[in-house]
Amino acid sequence: MSTFFRRIFQVIDGNKKFVGDGFDVTSPMPGPRIRQLSPYLLIDHTGPMQVAPTDAPLGTPPHPHRGFETVTVVYEGALAHRDTAGHSGTLGPGDVQWMTAGAGLLHEERHEKEFARQGGTLELLQLWVNVPKKDKLAPPRYQNIRSTSIPSLSLPGGNSSIRVIAGDYENLTGPAETFSLITLLDVHLAPGVETTLRLPADYNVGIYVVKGAITLHGNRPAVIKQLVVFGWDSTDIQVRATEETVLLVLAGAPIEEPLATYGPFVMNTNQELVQAIADFESGGMGKFPEDE
Repeated sequence: MSTFFRRIFQVIDGNKKFVGDGFDVTSPMPGPRIRQLSPYLLIDHTGPMQVAPTDAPLGTPPHPHRGFETVTVVYEGALAHRDTAGHSGTLGPGDVQWMTAGAGLLHEERHEKEFARQGGTLELLQLWVNVPKKDKLAPPRYQNIRSTSIPSLSLPGGNSSIRVIAGDYENLTGPAETFSLITLLDVHLAPGVETTLRLPADYNVGIYVVKGAITLHGNRPAVIKQLVVFGWDSTDIQVRATEETVLLVLAGAPIEEPLATYGPFVMNTNQELVQAIADFESGGMGKFPEDE
């Protein structure tokens, strides 16, 4: 077992933006350390934001994706999804949506109707996850993962736990089906609780602070909406919560392939991006019934 901790490369603050007409977002990624976090490509943290009651749910209009996966973790509020591959679903607190864009589709994300009618607090986090070249054009897939199906490991100290969304951790296996080796953990820590996360030394690892504040390795602070990027020199990361804290741990085997990106498309070459744009513009990624 390691007797020292992973090197900390960088602590990154997010940039603020507004997505569609319903998501007030902070994004620490993509950024200068994107290679060190492959296969993860993007982190969008929505909220916590107040949603005013309305009968017309806000969100993002239909838009295309190809060549990667979107992963959405809901902390407060409710989200509705539909896509041109025929999938639809709603997400509440603790639920996770894992959508494989694959060969291409259009999807729409809006505040769930009843939540929109009542209004309230919305907070969620969306990741973009790359897939290997051989799986870029896989059939689109949709996994609506309920909170009750996500295994949880209780930590000493009370009211602290690690939920395993994907991959293996401490003899637990997450329910998400993935195309590459990934460990995605949702960590909840009470004030003063300390734990050592142990992840494969050759995995890329990042920790995003969804809520609260932590001290890493006894002396390095990180606070809400900061992303910590680590090196590969150890399996161990020591974390201590200085207040009530929620973390998302992003770990995975890097995809060592060329990366070509343009807006909502993630491919390996510019030629493949040109084809993706052409397929979208010709209607090859599908249409919603009202657009037929």
